[in-house]
Amino acid sequence: MTRVLVVEDDADLAIGLRNNLEIDGYEVDIAGDGERALELAACWRPDLLVLDLTLPRIDGMHVLRRLRERDKRTAVLILTARGNEADKVRGLRLGADDYVTKPFGLLELLARIESLLRRQSVGERADAAGAPTFRFGDIEVDVAARRVSKAGAPVALRPKEFALLVQLLRRRGEVVSRLDLMKAVWGYSSSIMTRTVDTHMWELRRKLETDPARPRHIVTLRGAGYRLDA
Repeated sequence: MTRVLVVEDDADLAIGLRNNLEIDGYEVDIAGDGERALELAACWRPDLLVLDLTLPRIDGMHVLRRLRERDKRTAVLILTARGNEADKVRGLRLGADDYVTKPFGLLELLARIESLLRRQSVGERADAAGAPTFRFGDIEVDVAARRVSKAGAPVALRPKEFALLVQLLRRRGEVVSRLDLMKAVWGYSSSIMTRTVDTHMWELRRKLETDPARPRHIVTLRGAGYRLDA
């Protein structure tokens, strides 16, 4: 059974989320503070975290950072009242897969959770079946092993960064719109903020390009999208 960890210090909200998720067939546990969240993430190994940012003991951003240091697989959906752009960008850069602000629509939240978990499952099945190795410039990408190297040195990519890179690689030389990338990687057409793709692409350039300000491989076509050049 798919496991979801709800990290929320509002007990009524946490219980309400747990009840609705259990109705949808998930196994659910609750952590009321950041320290307990990290303990459960390590021992219970959930498939997805629904993570509040304003938490006792350890705040949600620190929980996310520490989780990603040891775990790139678990999906993370931030659910918070902090809706300013700086928090959204920071959360996504730290490795969150989606960001939802309170108040929220329950049906939309459940749909987002389902989509994240579905895409995680599809990606794992594709890895198990084997996938090609791509090369461009001094970059090598082993899709099956989820390994990326630059000039022989390993490069650590977060899950969404890796997924975006694979989408560009599989359509190398073609212009891929932001809308197509949103659909392919996040599963939404327009319901996540428009800068999400740009933020992740900036991180890819920072990690892979020799000069991120003058990218040679991950090219922006203004008003059209992105293209990967060999």
